Amino acid sequence: MKHTLPQSHLGLNEKNANEKKRAVGHFAALFTAIIWGTTFISTKVLLTDFQPVEILFFRFVIGLLVLTIAYPRRLRGTTGRQECLFAAAGLCGVSLYFLLENIALTYTQASNVGVIVAVSPFFTAFLTRLFWKDREKLHPAFFIGFAVAMTGIFLISFQGTALQLNPLGDLLALGAALVWSFYSVFVKKIGSFGYHTILTTRRIFFYGVVFMLPALFFFDASLDLSRFAQPRCLFNILFLGLGASALCFVTWNFAVKLLGAIKTSVYIYMIPAITVITSFLILHETITMFSVLGTLLTMAGLFLSERRGS
Repeated sequence: MKHTLPQSHLGLNEKNANEKKRAVGHFAALFTAIIWGTTFISTKVLLTDFQPVEILFFRFVIGLLVLTIAYPRRLRGTTGRQECLFAAAGLCGVSLYFLLENIALTYTQASNVGVIVAVSPFFTAFLTRLFWKDREKLHPAFFIGFAVAMTGIFLISFQGTALQLNPLGDLLALGAALVWSFYSVFVKKIGSFGYHTILTTRRIFFYGVVFMLPALFFFDASLDLSRFAQPRCLFNILFLGLGASALCFVTWNFAVKLLGAIKTSVYIYMIPAITVITSFLILHETITMFSVLGTLLTMAGLFLSERRGS
């Protein structure tokens, strides 16, 4: 006699499997935010010997090479439309985002950039609703969490000082937030193709590096490798290339695949808070009451935004 499981039991198993997937997705997003929150230390060290565009180029070339070695299979069977999406993701998430952010830092305060770039989840929510057919639901808790998190990030960034507007730099930072939102939407679509995450991330890196080549000539960058003879330069570029690029872009893209673009993007709120904590632990920088309060509010905003109910 053939036995079949009750429908309720099948539904419970499916629910448990979905819960496990969501848990893995949240862990991947959290892990990525923690690593990205520490990258400013390595970037700060490297800026004494490298231009920003040189750091970006080297870190993503390293990331591309590492992903190729780690998973040497080829990405086969892609269509022209899919390749366009890979190229768009590489342009937005690898080239434009980092270039706009770094150029913005030369025109406006780092605190302004930190706050403005954190608006990205808000853009992501609306772009996802606009372009994605299977639209993710936006509950009131998302907007409440956004307001709470932005208040916390504002406190972390400005430490009680007055906001000073610098139109060009602030607009560039806003552009960085917008292109990262497009990147999140593109990655969500790419995740639906069914390809391995490492293969898709590697293809995105390839296009990102290609689009970065004109910037090397524009900024008169040097590709002199002798600078890596210094252990501090070698260690920090490897951290950015292996950890912040190769590993974290894979975990971020994997999280987007499991959670969706909106739920994953809110982990961006954590990055300024992680930066405060790591600067205190590693660089022994002073931590103020504004930083503590801002960090708590940021965490609260993240929690509220991730709630599925109102």
